[in-house]
Amino acid sequence: MRLTTAKVGEVSERTPSAIDAIADTYTSRLAELNPLEATFMGIAGHDHQMSDFSPQGLAEVAQLDRDTLTALAAAVPVDDTDRVTLAAMRDRLGLGVEIYEAGELFADLNVIASPLQNLRDVLDLMPTATVDDWANIAARTRLIPDAVRGYIASLREGVHRGVVPAQRQVDECIKQAAELADPSSSFFVTFAAGASPDGTAAVGGLANDLALAGRNAASAYGDLVDFLSDELAGVAPVADAVGRERYALHSRGFVGAEVDLDETYAWGLDELERMAAEQQEIIEQLAGPGATMADAVKVLDNDPALTLQGTEALKEWMQTTADAAIAALDGTHFDIPAQLHTIECLIAPTENGGIYYTGPSDDFSRPGRMWWSVPPGVTKFATWREKTTVYHEGVPGHHLQIAQAVLVRDQLNSWRRLVSWSSGHGEGWALYAERLMEEFGFMEHPGDRLGLVDGQRMRAARVVVDIGVHCGLPAPARWGGGIWDADKAWELLKANVNMDESFLRFELNRYLGWPGQAPSYKIGQRLWEQARAEAQTKAGASFDLKAWHTKALNLGSVPLAILPEALA
Repeated sequence: MRLTTAKVGEVSERTPSAIDAIADTYTSRLAELNPLEATFMGIAGHDHQMSDFSPQGLAEVAQLDRDTLTALAAAVPVDDTDRVTLAAMRDRLGLGVEIYEAGELFADLNVIASPLQNLRDVLDLMPTATVDDWANIAARTRLIPDAVRGYIASLREGVHRGVVPAQRQVDECIKQAAELADPSSSFFVTFAAGASPDGTAAVGGLANDLALAGRNAASAYGDLVDFLSDELAGVAPVADAVGRERYALHSRGFVGAEVDLDETYAWGLDELERMAAEQQEIIEQLAGPGATMADAVKVLDNDPALTLQGTEALKEWMQTTADAAIAALDGTHFDIPAQLHTIECLIAPTENGGIYYTGPSDDFSRPGRMWWSVPPGVTKFATWREKTTVYHEGVPGHHLQIAQAVLVRDQLNSWRRLVSWSSGHGEGWALYAERLMEEFGFMEHPGDRLGLVDGQRMRAARVVVDIGVHCGLPAPARWGGGIWDADKAWELLKANVNMDESFLRFELNRYLGWPGQAPSYKIGQRLWEQARAEAQTKAGASFDLKAWHTKALNLGSVPLAILPEALA
């Protein structure tokens, strides 16, 4: 296998087409209809505005999808880029209409990624340097009560349509909303109180606006708690499973391809066994024959070189590790454009234990960022567990993938660069990237490899649990037999995932409330590895891995059903 010197973004400039114009118009209109999503995507000019989560607001986005699909039906592609855009937009927008018409958006409540969280999380991405920045925050926060009212109206519409989130999700979201409703400790209140434009405390009208907006936002979350407790909880189904038909729809959305759920479930069970065997080999390398995971963890956690004390040390280690990966990979396995050399590693203001990436703004004034949400009271961190996570979130994972797509504006329209996303493509690439770093020799310490395989084993467990529970599949005898449910899933996760119980419980609740998302990581990795193997078989000795990665990254995020044709 040879390596070339082709740059990731080194392609000739392309003349925008009529299909690009349709895609750009869609992106602009979507940003107007969904300003929160505009901020997440890094599109400027909407930070003072608020999305409409009411039935009318959801209907407007669905109509935009329909109108754009009509325009695309009459469009003629002029090149391969157009053909990929046309296929990807038809897939994503068509699926969006299906999900809307199925009523799924009227049951959009879960523990991790629903409007309840998004209204708060978007504030983490908003600039805070100047008076104007904080004026935008005040303006947006002031609109949270309207957004909450619209959201409640949509959840009520879901009840009317018979599409209601499960009781477990309602109960957990009541707890989350209650924290944001507490007038003394709500994030909205404390965030506003900490405003420091131009390095000094906010004063005068701005300070008053922020304080009032923060209090009103907290009060609106109190109304949400009341609605969830007094209305939704009473009609929420006890069963966590959404059923095969609904699950298949969500799976297509997250994976970006239709998968054989029964075959994928069986593969997940096999993959789980394979990961366990691979992990055991590393455990015995660390702690001797017959050792357990607990034995290996004890060896690693007693090594001062592999532990960090305090969040500042964690932040510094994240940044150093991410920067070192960029420096080592640039010019060897990838040629990384200068704009992508900056990734900002931060401790998140939330405290749920998640680690995640947010992409750069369209003009790169906001860099790509890796966030670590540290639970209360946690002060000691093990680098062997998380080096693979830095590669997943940074380079060659999400940062290289997402920021590169943002960069290639001379090739891709704004929809391809900023809007298009499927979890199978994105998270599948990030898991593939973890294994890539092992292949490139960056995981030689057995502790780092143990962390890698431990994470991959968890992703395999997700496939089994998520498909098994939601589709009502038979559970193997060793996991209790009968039909999968939350209790059996809990036993499987405890036996296969090396995580603190509180983290693991949140993970299970996440899978139960966000059907189809968790398996998309491992399924996506599988499809990425298959695409590479097919390309390598076809090219034989002339296969150029670096060039193949270059082409893949320059496509942006496309549904995985389209990826093989796009690469060909």
